[in-house]
Parts: sequence; C-alpha cells; structure tokens
Amino acid sequence: MRDIHILDVSLRDGSHSMKHQYSEQQVRDIARGLNQAGVEYFEVAHGDGLGGSSLQYGLSAVDELKLIEAAAAECTDSKVAVLLIPGIGIKDDLKNAVNVGAKMARVATHVTEADISAQHIAYSRELGLKTAGFLMMAHMAPTSVIVEQAKLFESYGAEIVYVTDSAGYLLPDQVTERIRALKENIGCEIGFHAHNNMSLAMANSLAAIEAGATYIDGSLRALGAGSGNTQTEVLVAVLQRMGIQTGVDLYNIIDAANDIVAPILPRPQEISGSSLIMGYAGVYSSFLLHTEKASKQFGVDERDILVELGRRKTVGGQEDLIYEVAQSLRK
Repeated sequence: MRDIHILDVSLRDGSHSMKHQYSEQQVRDIARGLNQAGVEYFEVAHGDGLGGSSLQYGLSAVDELKLIEAAAAECTDSKVAVLLIPGIGIKDDLKNAVNVGAKMARVATHVTEADISAQHIAYSRELGLKTAGFLMMAHMAPTSVIVEQAKLFESYGAEIVYVTDSAGYLLPDQVTERIRALKENIGCEIGFHAHNNMSLAMANSLAAIEAGATYIDGSLRALGAGSGNTQTEVLVAVLQRMGIQTGVDLYNIIDAANDIVAPILPRPQEISGSSLIMGYAGVYSSFLLHTEKASKQFGVDERDILVELGRRKTVGGQEDLIYEVAQSLRK
C-alpha cells in the first residue's frame, strides 16, 4: 500500500554530479540497495537522458544501455525508469531501453514545449511503459501556461505529469499554486521533482504532496545536479512520521544511502555559493559543472556567470552559452 510513489533519481540526476562516470558495478550496487529498500521506481540514464552521452553534455564512462540492463538485473520488485528529452534522445532509444529492462519513461521538455513530445509519449505507451510528461524549468512559466502544457501531455497519453523545479528556484507557495491548478484541471496523476539549491527541496516536496501530488522524486544523499534533490532517505523518514505510506523500508534506504552512495560521492552534496546562486537566479541545475569549468577557463567569478545566465533566461540545451557568457564577462 503506497500513498505516495517515490521515484529515486540517484542513477540519472546523480549522473551529473558523477560527471557521467558511473561504473556498472556502482550501478548494480545502488540498484540492489534501492530494490531491497522497496523503492518502486528508480531512474537510470545519462544525466541528460537517453542519448545524452556526447561532447555537448558529457561522455558517459559506460554505455547507458549496459547500465540499464545491469540495474534491471538487480530488481525483483523495483522497476527501472528512463528519461528522454526529445532532440537529445530519439524513439529508438526508448525501444532499446525497453529491450534491456526499462519499465517506465519520463518524456521531458522545457515548460513551454510539451508539443514536441507527442510522438515520444505515444510510442512509450505503445511499448507498454508507464509514461510521464516532465515539465522542466517550471518556474519560467505562469501557472496558466503550465496547465495548458500539462493538458497537452495528457492528451498525448501521459499517465503522470511532473512539475519540475530544475533550478531549485520555486518557493513552497509557488509549488502549491502549480500543483493545485493541475489537480483541478487534469485527470492524470501529478508528480514533483525538486532541486535543493535554496534548501527548499523537502519543503517544496511536502507542499506538492499537500496540494495533491502523488509521485515525488528523491535521490540518495541528495546526489543530483546543483545542490541535488530531495534526499530520498530523509523524505521516507519525514513521510513515515506524517503517517504517509511509501512502501519503502526506512532502515534499508538509510543503509543504501550511507553504505553504498556516501563512499562514492565525488564532492559533498551541499549548498555551495554557486549552487545557491543557481537557485537564486533560476539557472538550470545541470549547468553547475559547466560553469565551474568556464570560470576556470576564463578567470571569471562563477556567480557572475550564473547571474547573467539567469538574466538571459537560459534553458537546458544551451550549455555552449555558458562559455560564451564567461568569455563576454572577461572583456
């Protein structure tokens, strides 16, 4: 019995923090831990989704299909999800993921571009996948637009629509407004994905649940882009205190976080000056490592780069603009 479905993104969003260098053994170990804890779904892919391994987004150490297959082999109850951003991934990537064990697909678009997802969502349903639409950078559009975009996802066949706070920018009342509006205007289930750049991931996740969301993302030790996501093991404990059933064993999920993920963290998953500015300025969380690199290359303060990226309202897929901004600030 689950009141809330927790989807763990350590093996997809966490791939950003790992610089896409997950080994097959690391993926097996984390997948086994999540399965033993009773997590219903967990996501496995390059940080930018299927097909993301590239010079633009960062090359993966191991082919993502091998990682998906390895993760699926560790599952007796959990199910492997994948993320696909149309234009980075293609329909064949979905089929290949299904062939190695994927059971769920989340088709992600910028918050105003749900219309590019129709064929991918329809194909995902044809493949028999649990299918979600994933509205990224949800702070960049008013609630009325989010409702319009969610209705498009639903009309294409999505079973869940996610509000995605990619920049960790939203405040709890803004999350409540968006989720409540979706609850009143669409028939499918609603999910929420948080980033912790302003230390609001947990508060925003709880606001989403109170407003009607039934799918909530988390990651072990908050391993994810920027300052990471809602911390899965903490979320389980908080919801258990609130009497909300998740189907996840608290001790086992703590063990997975502490014994498997903590030893491989490349850096403390904390709110640094730069990740805080990402939330403050509304910048896509996966830009953090690119910004650090551009800062060193051009000798410009990371915070200045991020503030300018926020002012320009940059979106995912514009990673090359980070270097252009850094170069312009040096002059």
